[in-house]
Amino acid sequence: MKFNTKSIRTFIGAKNYKISREFYLDLGFKEIKTSDKMSYFGLNGFGFYLQDYYVKNWINNSMIFLEVDDLELHLQEIRELNLEKKYKNVKITNINYNDWGNEFFIYDPSGILWHIGEFK
Repeated sequence: MKFNTKSIRTFIGAKNYKISREFYLDLGFKEIKTSDKMSYFGLNGFGFYLQDYYVKNWINNSMIFLEVDDLELHLQEIRELNLEKKYKNVKITNINYNDWGNEFFIYDPSGILWHIGEFK
């Protein structure tokens, strides 16, 4: 490909748009509203679009991988946010150690599965 690409961004849905917006703000993303039913959430030059749109099969099959430098520190900082207590259905796992690298998982309020990981 000979294009001058600048980013790649996914679109995800929300069962409850207001709650999902609050969740991602609490997680540390910055929001740019693009319309009444969609916002861009960015962090350090990377991001995604959150839509006020819900299709159960789509949401239940949506996954995002976020690569970080210090996985243990990242997990510690996320746990300190108490997101599991603040938001219904939010789950944060322990770190899984794999041959290729390590990761933990976060389920957002709608059920989107986030893989937070670091490669070896």
